[in-house]
Amino acid sequence: MRSCEELAMKRTERSYADLELGAYLERIGYQGPTNAEVDTLIALHRAHLHTIPYENLDIHLGRTLSLDERAIFAKLVTGRRGGWCYEMNGLFAWALEQIGFRVTRLASTVGRQSPETEDGSHLLLLVDLDRRYVADVGFGNGLLEPIPLEVGSYQQGFLKYRLDCFGDRWHFSSAGQAVPTIDFTLRPRRTSDFAAYCTRLQTDPDCWFVQTTVCHRRTPEGIASLRGAVLRLITADGTDERIIGNFDHYVETLDSLFGLHLPEDEAARLWAKVWERHASWAAALAAE
Repeated sequence: MRSCEELAMKRTERSYADLELGAYLERIGYQGPTNAEVDTLIALHRAHLHTIPYENLDIHLGRTLSLDERAIFAKLVTGRRGGWCYEMNGLFAWALEQIGFRVTRLASTVGRQSPETEDGSHLLLLVDLDRRYVADVGFGNGLLEPIPLEVGSYQQGFLKYRLDCFGDRWHFSSAGQAVPTIDFTLRPRRTSDFAAYCTRLQTDPDCWFVQTTVCHRRTPEGIASLRGAVLRLITADGTDERIIGNFDHYVETLDSLFGLHLPEDEAARLWAKVWERHASWAAALAAE
């Protein structure tokens, strides 16, 4: 039998988790049911992607990105920032588990270059309901809604995806988008299993996360994507590409399209790096 102190502590922990879950739901603007059913999963997935942007800006501000749930919550919910896959799917998995969903964390590889590459460059989620669903809010220009873990094609608005299985390895791909294939197995992982990759991807100078700032966000019309100074608006009519040419436009774009309201000194530091890299890239392109 539990002591009164143990029961009181359990109630305190539960009420604190409830408070945090409420803050998360407010952050994504979700006011629907909170039961562990497929319609709730789909609605939460969509709300998360329409509200919280995928972004790696802290890497370029010299901050270390963490796998710690409380640090992620403080950044994405309290601080109203975005994050990359470990943060986005880490937060989403936590919220789903608070609601009562059964969630398995999976390690995957994005754009595999070698059969020997160790999985873990991308965190995926598997949710068990009437059947198993692949959920992924950590790939900003990927799925809008979870899809069943079943071989087939999946249409989401004007975007089309495919899931295949070869042996014990699943392959996710998209049609008509510059989104690399993601492959994975169903081996359950712990958050700590991603620690080495989490460090490597934000410190290796050859990694594109270190080389390029990126923001993605779902919009009612499609996807807004900002890589460096190049903004792409992807809709059913095609892709509209434009160059962000000055600091004021950069700040306004982060604010209006991605909901990112950075302090002016941080935005200025980012912009200096973004424009220097863009100018170097444009000069090299012109010299070819």
